[in-house]
Amino acid sequence: MTKHDLIQALKESSNLTKLEATKCVELFFNSMADALLKGDRVEIRGLCSLHVKEYESYTGRNPKTGMEVTVKAKRLPFFKAGTELRKRVDG
Repeated sequence: MTKHDLIQALKESSNLTKLEATKCVELFFNSMADALLKGDRVEIRGLCSLHVKEYESYTGRNPKTGMEVTVKAKRLPFFKAGTELRKRVDG
């Protein structure tokens, strides 16, 4: 499912215009991204939780050449599926 598909589903199920549905979806995703940017945890009960993991710099290897390279420190979002979602997907 793409963001466009989500907008279409919201539009059809809620009798919203495409612009209104787009604003709702954008607000949802932007709010989640802003919370993660601030370092907050995002939890949607039964679906998932998201938080930012911080990784320190480390020395790795280029798999093609075998040469050592320094990988910079980074912050990445981490997704964890909720219990209900796991059960639904597993059947």
